[in-house]
Amino acid sequence: MKNRFLCLVLVLTLGADHDCLSQHIMNNDLSKNHWEYRQVGTKEWRDAQIPGTIHTHLMSNGMIEDPFYRLNEKDVQWIDKVDWEYRTFFAVDHQTFSRSNIILRFEGLDTFADIFLNDKKLGSSDNMFRTWEFEVKPMLNTGKNELRVYFHSPIKKGLEKLQAHPYPLPASNDQSERGGLGDKKVSPYVRKAPYHFGWDWGPRLVTSGIWRPVNLIAWDKIHIQDIFIIQQKVNRQEAKLKARLEISSKIDQDVELFINVNDKQYHRIIVRLEAGNNLISEKFVIKQPQLWYPNGLGDQYLYSIEAIIKSNAEVLDKAATTVGLRTVELVQEPDEDGNGRSFYFKVNGMPVFAKGANYIPNDVFLPRVSPEKYEHIIKSAAEAHMNMLRVWGGGIYENELFYDLCDQYGLLVWQDFMFACSMYPAGDEFIENIRQEAIDNVKRLRNHASIVLWCGNNEILSAWAPGKEDWGWGWKQRYRKDEREEIWNAYELIFHQILPEVVKQHATGTDYWASSPMEADHAISHNESKSGDMHYWGVWHGKHSFSNFRRYIGRFMSEYGFQSFPMINSVERYTQAVDHDIESAVMMAHQRSGIGNLRIKSYMEDHYKVPEDFSDFLYVGQLLQAKGMRMAVDAHRTAMPYCMGSLYWQLNDCWPVASWSGIDYYGRWKAMHYAMKETMKPLTITSFIENDTIRLNLISDLYEKKKVNVHAQLIHFNGNRRWENSWEEKISYGNSKEITAVPISSVIQGLDTSEIVLHIQAKTGEEKVDEDYLYFTEPKNLSLPEGQYDMSISENEGAFKILINSKTLIKNLYLYLDEADAYKRFSTNYMDVMPGNPVEISYPKTMQLDEFKNRLKTKHLGGIR
Repeated sequence: MKNRFLCLVLVLTLGADHDCLSQHIMNNDLSKNHWEYRQVGTKEWRDAQIPGTIHTHLMSNGMIEDPFYRLNEKDVQWIDKVDWEYRTFFAVDHQTFSRSNIILRFEGLDTFADIFLNDKKLGSSDNMFRTWEFEVKPMLNTGKNELRVYFHSPIKKGLEKLQAHPYPLPASNDQSERGGLGDKKVSPYVRKAPYHFGWDWGPRLVTSGIWRPVNLIAWDKIHIQDIFIIQQKVNRQEAKLKARLEISSKIDQDVELFINVNDKQYHRIIVRLEAGNNLISEKFVIKQPQLWYPNGLGDQYLYSIEAIIKSNAEVLDKAATTVGLRTVELVQEPDEDGNGRSFYFKVNGMPVFAKGANYIPNDVFLPRVSPEKYEHIIKSAAEAHMNMLRVWGGGIYENELFYDLCDQYGLLVWQDFMFACSMYPAGDEFIENIRQEAIDNVKRLRNHASIVLWCGNNEILSAWAPGKEDWGWGWKQRYRKDEREEIWNAYELIFHQILPEVVKQHATGTDYWASSPMEADHAISHNESKSGDMHYWGVWHGKHSFSNFRRYIGRFMSEYGFQSFPMINSVERYTQAVDHDIESAVMMAHQRSGIGNLRIKSYMEDHYKVPEDFSDFLYVGQLLQAKGMRMAVDAHRTAMPYCMGSLYWQLNDCWPVASWSGIDYYGRWKAMHYAMKETMKPLTITSFIENDTIRLNLISDLYEKKKVNVHAQLIHFNGNRRWENSWEEKISYGNSKEITAVPISSVIQGLDTSEIVLHIQAKTGEEKVDEDYLYFTEPKNLSLPEGQYDMSISENEGAFKILINSKTLIKNLYLYLDEADAYKRFSTNYMDVMPGNPVEISYPKTMQLDEFKNRLKTKHLGGIR
C-alpha cells in the first residue's frame, strides 16, 4: 500500500467516495461498491461486503452457522477446498478516463486469485500479505465495467506445491487432520496467515477473500508513490531529517517540492523529474523538537509531515505521513565478566525495561475487526502500563490503524515477519515472493514511531536447532543429511540474507533480529541463556512450578505464559448449559493445547481447592493464571537491569477459547490483565519468600528519583494487627532495589500461617502508589472468612462509585454484571480487601443507578466451595 497517506488526505479533505485531490489525482474506493460472490460451478450470486472473507459472507447469507459456536468449526472445513468468485460493476466517468495512468490496487487478496477486468485477465496473486497493482486503462470502458476476482482453493493450491516439493516440510501447528488432510501440512508452501491453518490457541478456518480495500487511482502528470522520513540525528536541540520520496512522472519536468511540518512550510526546492520513476531525497531540520516517548516515560508527540509538488502554483500531488521523533537502539553489550551480553532497547538515550505482551490477530476473520476493538485492545495494554507489544510471526502484518494506535498510546512494537514454527522452501519464485512481501510491508510501516525491531521468525531456530542433535523439536531427525542441508540453506537465505537486506535498505536505522528466541551471534536460546531473548515454557509445557519463574530469567523474556478459561458470561456465548464441563466435547474443542484443560486443573490442585461448580471453576482458573503470571513479571522486573524485558504470552484472542490470553475474544479483561495493571505500575513494591526469608523490593520506571516510604503490617484475617515495620528508601529510574530481607520466623512469631497476611504499602509523601499482599501458604490452605462486608453505591461524574468495607479479609473479590458490555469494565477487580481498609471502585455509568444495583453481583474466594 504505497499511497496510504494520499488516500487519507483525499478522504479528509473532500469526504466523498469519488475524490479528487487536485484536478490530476483521483481515487475511487471500489470496496464501497455492491459486490457479489458465488461458489464456482454454481449460478446464484449473493451479496458480499468488501473487505470480507468467504466465511463471513456465507454466514451473512445464512449459508453456514457461526463456526465459533459449539462444534460448528468441523462442519465448515469444506469451504477451503472449493473455488470462489467475486464480482462488482462500476462506472468510469470521462474525467477519470482522460487520465494518462489508471491503476487498480488491491491492498490484500487472500490468497490465490486471478483478476479479470471486463473478462480480460489482469494478473494473479499468490501472497495474502502483498499489495497488488495493475495498469488497467487499456481494459477500461467509459461507463460500465465488470471486475471479477476468482479465488482458487488455498488447500488445492497448497497440495499442488506440497506434492511438487521433494519432501514435506515440518509445520507443528498446522491442524491438517482437523481439515481432513491427514498428515498433509500445506501451510509452509502458502504465503498466508499461518494461524488460519490452526494453532494451539486457534481454530482451523482457512479463509479466502478480498480482505483489504480495493482502489482505482487515476493520475496524469505526477504521482507521489511513497514518502519516507529518515531520522538521521535526533536530540532535544534539533532533529536532522531526510524526506525520501518515490515519484512517478509522465514527462521530464521541473517542479517545486515543498515540505511542510504541522502545516508550516519547512523546506522548498526546485527538483528535476525525469519521465518514469524518480527517487528524491531532501534534508530538513526541526529545531527544539518535541520527542516521542514510550508509554509512561513521556509524551507521544506526533508530527504531521507533508510533501507537496507544484508547477506554476498548481498542486500536482501531495502525500502526508505522521512521525514521532525519537532515537531507538537495540543494545547488546558484553557483561563485565564476559559470560553474557545485554539485550535491551534504548529510546532517546534512556534504557527501557519492556513491559508488555505478545499480540495475535483479533479475529480469524480479519475484516470484521472494528476500529473500536483495535482501540479497546491497544488502550487496554496502555492502561495496564505496558510499553511494548510483540506482533507475533504466525499472524499478519497488521492494519495501519493498529500501528497508529501504538504510536498514539506509546506502545513500542517488536514486529515479526510472518514466519512461525515451520521450515520453508527455497525455490526462486517463492524466495522472490518473500522478498516482495517484505519490501511491501517494511515500506508501508517504516514511518511509525512505535516500530523498533523487525524479527525474522518465531521459534524456527529453536525448533530446528542446527548442530545440536538432541535439541529442538525433533524436526531435523526426519531428514537425510542432504535434505537437512537444503532445508537449513533455505533458512539462512531467508532469515540471514533476504530479510535483513530488506530492513537495511528500506527501514534505515531499524534493528533486525533473525529469530525469537535466539542468543547473540545466532546461537540457540535455552532456559539458562545469558544473551539474546528467551521463551520460557517450563511452566505449562514442562510442568514446572510457578516458583521456577524466579529461577529461569533471561536478558529479555519474550514469551512465557499460563492458560485460563474466559469467565462464564463469555463462555455462555459459544456454549450451551449441557457443555459446561471442562471435559465436554465443546469445551475441549475450544482448547487447542491438547493438554490444556486438565493441565489447568492439575496446577489448580497445587494451589487452590478445586470447585465443583463450573462457573466457580472458571473464576478460580483465572485467579490461578493471574497468580502465576504476576509472579513471573515480578521476577523479571526484580532482576532488572540483568533482565530488561517481559512480554508474556498472550494479550488477546482470535476466537472464544481457553488460552494464555489476558483479554478474551469478546474484549473482557481476565483476572490476569487486572493483575498486570497492578504489577506493571511504574513504581511497584514486590514481596516474595526465599529460603525462609521475606524479601521486599522496590522497582521504578519513573524518570524522577523518588523517596518512598514502605510500611508492612502482619494482619490476622479477623483484622487484628500482629507485627509492623517501616522503611524509607530512595530509588531512581530503571532500578530494582531490595529494601529488606527479614526472616519469616521474626514476622509470623509462631502464628497460624493459614490465618495471616503481610500487607505492604508504598507511599510517596501522602500518596499511596502501590501495595502488595504476601501470604505464607497456598490459597487452598487458607482459612478464609465467609466474607461479611458492606458495599455502598453512588453516582459520581458519569460513573458509579462502589465503596467496599470489611471487618475481615475478603480475598479476590470479583464484581460483575450479567450481559454487560465487554468493553466496559470496573476500575479494579479480583482484589483483596484488607480488614478496615476500604476499597473504592468505579464503573462507567451505562444505566440507571437502581438497575446497576440490581444487576451487580460479586464472588470471592472465601465463598467458593
